[in-house]
Amino acid sequence: MNRLLSDSDIGRIIEMAWEDRTPFEAIEASYGLCEAEVIKLMCRQLKPRSFKLWRARVAARKTKHLKLRGYRVGTFRCPTQKMR
Repeated sequence: MNRLLSDSDIGRIIEMAWEDRTPFEAIEASYGLCEAEVIKLMCRQLKPRSFKLWRARVAARKTKHLKLRGYRVGTFRCPTQKMR
């Protein structure tokens, strides 16, 4: 990582990395960290067991990579959810 990240930035990156629908490309666009850098950050910031669980979860998710997604990127809305 070439830039210094604040604690709040690191917290948001970890949150985005855990989210199923947030691809690594979104993290790169927002914070300039490629997938490998996000993995290194997660390894440093998480407990070993949490990191292992996260890696297993991410490895099984097509949604973490834009190229592997089978649907258009957009905002999910439940049919019963009212528009404002």
